[in-house]
Parts: sequence; C-alpha cells; structure tokens
Amino acid sequence: MPLLFTAFFFVTACALAGLSYMIFRIGEALSDCPATGRAARAGSLTIVTGFIAIGTGAVMIIAAGIFMTLAGINVETVLAAIGVSLLGLGLGFTHAIATLRDVVAQAAARSEAA
Repeated sequence: MPLLFTAFFFVTACALAGLSYMIFRIGEALSDCPATGRAARAGSLTIVTGFIAIGTGAVMIIAAGIFMTLAGINVETVLAAIGVSLLGLGLGFTHAIATLRDVVAQAAARSEAA
C-alpha cells in the first residue's frame, strides 16, 4: 500500500512540476516584447506560485477524498485518483494561461494608451 501512495504522489508531483515549468516557459516567450515583457515575467512568476500552491492543495484533497471514499486501496483506486488529479491540474493550467494572457493584454493596452 505505501508503494501505491508513493506512485500517486510521484505522478501528480511530476505533472505539477511539468505544468509549472510550461507556465514559466510561456511567460518567458511572452516577455520578448519590449512593451509587455516586465508584465509577462512578473505575471508568470506570481501565477505559477499560485498554481503550485492551489494545485498541491487540490491533489491532497483529491487524494484524501478518493482514498477515503473508495475504501479498498488498490491499483484502480490510485488510477482514479491520478486521473481526477490530472484533470484538475489541467483545468488549473488552462486558467493560469488565460490569466497570463490577460495580464499581458492589459499591459499592452496600458502601453498603447501612454
């Protein structure tokens, strides 16, 4: 049973790290613009910090809920928990990128107005 818990947390931690790295890379790509570069860098840093905090909490809550609800800890339970966790992380990633685009768009609008 400890191996199943370890597998769950390893897979979700890798997914969380990978998606966080992708947010940083997208922010880096958006920072090439001279008008919005600072906003993209600052936005990606703050957004990835929130994504990691919320994502870790969500993974813990999902693990607790699924492992308590499905009393038999077996491979199917762990796969269900991984699936739900990755779905939640994917939705959070989509929202994080939309927020980053909004930050950059607002910075572009401010620079055009000035």
